[in-house]
Amino acid sequence: MATDQNKFQAIISHCKEYGFIFQSSEIYDGLSAVYDYGQYGAELKKNIKDYWWKSMTQMHDNIVGIDAAIFMHPSTWKASGHVDSFSDPMIDNKDSKKRYRVDHLIEGFAATMNPEEGASLIKEMEQLEAAGDYKGLKDLIDRHKIKCSVSGTANWTDIRQFNLMFSTQLGSVAEEASEIYLRPETAQGIFVNFLNVQKTGRMKIPFGIAQIGKAFRNEIVARQFIFRMREFEQMEMQFFVRPGTEMEWYNYWKEERLKWHKSLGINPERLRFHNHTKLAHYANAALDIEYDFPIGFKELEGIHSRTDFDLKNHQELSGKKMQYFDPEINKNYIPYVVETSVGLDRTVMMILSEAYEEQDLSTEEKQDSRVVLKFPAKIAPIKLAVFPLTKKDGLPEIAKTIMDQGRPHFRCFYEEKDAIGKRYRRQDAIGTPFCVTVDHQTKEDNTVTIRYRDTMEQERIGIDQLIELVNRKIAE
Repeated sequence: MATDQNKFQAIISHCKEYGFIFQSSEIYDGLSAVYDYGQYGAELKKNIKDYWWKSMTQMHDNIVGIDAAIFMHPSTWKASGHVDSFSDPMIDNKDSKKRYRVDHLIEGFAATMNPEEGASLIKEMEQLEAAGDYKGLKDLIDRHKIKCSVSGTANWTDIRQFNLMFSTQLGSVAEEASEIYLRPETAQGIFVNFLNVQKTGRMKIPFGIAQIGKAFRNEIVARQFIFRMREFEQMEMQFFVRPGTEMEWYNYWKEERLKWHKSLGINPERLRFHNHTKLAHYANAALDIEYDFPIGFKELEGIHSRTDFDLKNHQELSGKKMQYFDPEINKNYIPYVVETSVGLDRTVMMILSEAYEEQDLSTEEKQDSRVVLKFPAKIAPIKLAVFPLTKKDGLPEIAKTIMDQGRPHFRCFYEEKDAIGKRYRRQDAIGTPFCVTVDHQTKEDNTVTIRYRDTMEQERIGIDQLIELVNRKIAE
């Protein structure tokens, strides 16, 4: 697995320097694995959300969206299996006091072995995990003398389980409060509203319910920038189908979701399917769409055939029927579900990884370079930057008129400080696809120079053509 740590660190630094992503509570030395989106990161994130939402709901007659609450009745998480089984095996090094997820510790060691031995070690680990054999996993770590990266010792505690849900109290008086959880996934908000949506929307199977929302997991080993966070956002769609047709829809959605990622301008060679060999307790088929991040191929989106696990468990625990009457076959049944679940923050990280480029533009005459973010125009935070060549001669007034024309259509940016070249470079660094310069010729013939980010080519066009051109490019 090839990685590029230099590029990864460069992207993290670039995100801080140019207002995309900041460490949360940075003035207080930050909060581990929690991040804030700055002015350009928030725009990028919103544009990705809007693009996903439109592709799921607006472009499908049989998919609708909801927005369920973060807090849910505690029984929800009992029915979903999170109370009993949403935990990770952890191990502590007694010398460094550093805590590791067992699978991460063993996988990290396997990566240092030759490929055949590494694969054999991973296979043995997966078999022990599936059997819940923690003693066997500890013996595996001891047998291979796997060491802590901090202390350099193999002085380990026994393996223990840590539940990943955050809990809090609901109630005005502490003694009367009941324990509830911050949701670890958004899917359950869809399942408990299945009948509400189906009946009020008069939905016929097959149909889907989509949702974008925050989820929370108390990751013991959170790492790798925004790839694994304690507070993150998911874009999920649960597609309800007739039992027996789930594999047909599973195959349909895995291909549709791959197409969606490619439509964001992602190089197809950096995307791949990874079939699960070890299935979750609720699934009869599962795969990940993985992207080749600078830290290697990692999970971006999960496609799961969840069977009727969730609705059936909610029916049993709540005592409320979660059934659908299918008029085509004259039969009641609990629908099966095919899930598509993509991490929004991971999608942002994918877009940044794909778009980030350092270019040497030096010629024999002078040294020159730029950092450019080659975002697709449809999701770029700023679509059009407008620059008056000088701060006088009426050029700023013309530029601001262009801003007023563009604002109702897309996000614009105005700047009159510094030389044009410097202004171009700043817009390259935040991924603005189009820059327009208003100069003295504009006053004569009502034309401006539009400069294209990726090619740096420039052309002269009429102001009356500008908005239509940019809209057309955004829609491509």
